[in-house]
Amino acid sequence: MSGHSKWSQIKRQKGAADVKRGNLFTKMTREIMIAAKEGGASPDANFRLRLAMDRARAVNMPKDSIQRAIDRASGGGDGAQLESIVYEGYAPGGVSVMVEAATDNRNRTAGEVRSTFTRHNGKLGEAGSVQWLFEQKGVIIIDATPTSADDVELAAIDAGAEDVIRDRDLITVYTAPRDFERVKKALESQGVRPSQAELSMRASSTVRVEGDAAAKLLRLIDALEELDDVQAVHANFDIPEEVLQTVSA
Repeated sequence: MSGHSKWSQIKRQKGAADVKRGNLFTKMTREIMIAAKEGGASPDANFRLRLAMDRARAVNMPKDSIQRAIDRASGGGDGAQLESIVYEGYAPGGVSVMVEAATDNRNRTAGEVRSTFTRHNGKLGEAGSVQWLFEQKGVIIIDATPTSADDVELAAIDAGAEDVIRDRDLITVYTAPRDFERVKKALESQGVRPSQAELSMRASSTVRVEGDAAAKLLRLIDALEELDDVQAVHANFDIPEEVLQTVSA
């Protein structure tokens, strides 16, 4: 599992990510609205919308709120003004960072992202400067006990996963985007319940970061994730797990 995935998982297990953000439903609303705007309001015909709705349900977002987000996106008004935009930059330690945002004001969002990079010793880059390092993949994370991990790993491979990485009792399954839903359903049909399932970006190479540089880097990642307009942050760092655990304590 990549360092960024480990960091996200540690925060999820400790309940830290949602507490820090405090605006999780707002981010989920924007994710649903963007998906509905770009692919249509029918979840049956819009895979991205189905995935966004699944993620919203996983964090206990009310059904009525999910439907309102779809209606806002398909009915014009403020929902029609939202657009997806990607920012690219560099973090301490030579780490490459991709920031996915959903915004109704490019200037505001660009300013917030730029100032966050600057405050945390990073630098906002030009379009295309780091995106070539990342490739979209389906990512399914599974908490498995030692007795079931082998079975889960084999089930993922049989379902058509591109790669399966086992890190202690945590299994990360990577798929091609087109195979994501099929692999996820195949695992669920065998009683495997993912703790996280999404389309995300996987780095082709990683940068090892330790010590004070690791702490500075993670503060930048957290600060970017806490911005209202930011939907997701991807970075190619590799930080030892004992350092991640220490920083999150």
